[in-house]
Amino acid sequence: MARARTYSEAIRLLNTCQSNAATIEAIRKSGGRLNEWGIKEMLDYLRRIGYAPDDLNKLNVVHITGTKGKGSTSAFTERILRSQIGGKVGLYTSPHLCAVRERIRVNGEPLSEDDFAKYFFEVWERLEADPKTLTDHTPVFPIYFRLLTLLAFHAFLSMGVDATVLEVGIGGTYDSTNIVPRPVVTGVSALGLDHTAVLGNTIEEIATNKGGIYKAGVPALSVPQEQAAGLAVLRACAEKVGAPFEIVPPLPASVSLGLRGEHQRVNASLAVGLAKRFLQATGRSVDGTDFPEAFKAPLAATRWPGRCQAAKDDKDSNITWLLDGAHTVESLRSCGEWAWAEEATKPTALIFNTSGGRQSEILLAALLDAGAGAAGTDRATLGAGFTDVIFCTNVTYTDGHFKGDLTAAAIDPNDLAALATQRALADAWTKLVPGFSGKVHVVPSIEHAVNIVHEEEGPRSVLVAGSLHLVGGVMEVAGLQNALSME
Repeated sequence: MARARTYSEAIRLLNTCQSNAATIEAIRKSGGRLNEWGIKEMLDYLRRIGYAPDDLNKLNVVHITGTKGKGSTSAFTERILRSQIGGKVGLYTSPHLCAVRERIRVNGEPLSEDDFAKYFFEVWERLEADPKTLTDHTPVFPIYFRLLTLLAFHAFLSMGVDATVLEVGIGGTYDSTNIVPRPVVTGVSALGLDHTAVLGNTIEEIATNKGGIYKAGVPALSVPQEQAAGLAVLRACAEKVGAPFEIVPPLPASVSLGLRGEHQRVNASLAVGLAKRFLQATGRSVDGTDFPEAFKAPLAATRWPGRCQAAKDDKDSNITWLLDGAHTVESLRSCGEWAWAEEATKPTALIFNTSGGRQSEILLAALLDAGAGAAGTDRATLGAGFTDVIFCTNVTYTDGHFKGDLTAAAIDPNDLAALATQRALADAWTKLVPGFSGKVHVVPSIEHAVNIVHEEEGPRSVLVAGSLHLVGGVMEVAGLQNALSME
């Protein structure tokens, strides 16, 4: 029987390449270093779908990594380049919110379902036709992120993009995006220990991994890192490969950004540096000052869905959703500062989840303490302002199923069945906000959480945080797809 080359079938096959929870956690803990064959295998997969590494240089890549802010930096960079070079600008990021195809955008728009399916099956069937793998332990089809990376490369080459903004998935040196021989420019956003501190990794080890994207003769940029040791390692990484190293200057105070939060100014400063070096390296004219005036409008117009984003509910005009996929201590601090910055939209309800194994109390405390600081109050008073606090899983629907694009094999089924993470979060809330008089809910799906919000009456602002997967699920269930646009 002939295969149905549809979007839904593409998603079904793609989901067969997801790693389970244990594998994902091991990769995270290794900073992406788990598979010493990773880059070699990725290059062989590239060969099997018909490309040589040098073909990727045609994509004119801006390669971006970092612990914090690499996604926002990518969004700022894409918007600047789109405004300056015309033509087609590709953007590859992760994770997605509602649909996998959001990860692969051209001129800000996700691939259509038809285009995603077309390019997916071209890649899949080339892998099927050449099933011999590099080693006996290499799977015929690459794991999820690798497959999507191959798909992005194939789609961008097929569509003839003029520039590609390429965000690293995990780490840098061993990431599947790190097979482009000669990007146009590379950059590292803020380094931090949030993802890896419990693993014993040092800032020097993290910086070494991130600095692995620097290439000989290619401008190697960094923001001014908080820890001098990390910056020193990045500089050494650049010198080792013969890459001109540059610390980007801060933005002028007069520059307005389309993304909220003071931390975004650091991300935007890196985007400005990357865009300037890209335009110079590709022979395009650009103002030689630290901040070209032509970059002002695109920075103000930048949108990055699910990050410090306010959206009105289509079904109930009384509901304002405050969406931020913040999931580290520092990003949750920024989220708290943003969410309580304005009296009119300060949160009255919270939907929260985080990855299993993370430290519930520390993460919630970071959010509440930052919010209290922004609101000029204390943690207990701030917490008392909530009527409902809802801890849910990332399962999409009340019947226990995921939307196809949101299927997550990485959730530990034992944790899920017992709602262990959610109960730990509820316990942490009780400890952090003693005497809380509102309702604390522990529920098994995102749809349960959204239903609770819709059942309440009167004006309410609902903060959704702790996980980009959670934010995407809420956007899907609450019908907030219009908020996915980068326009």
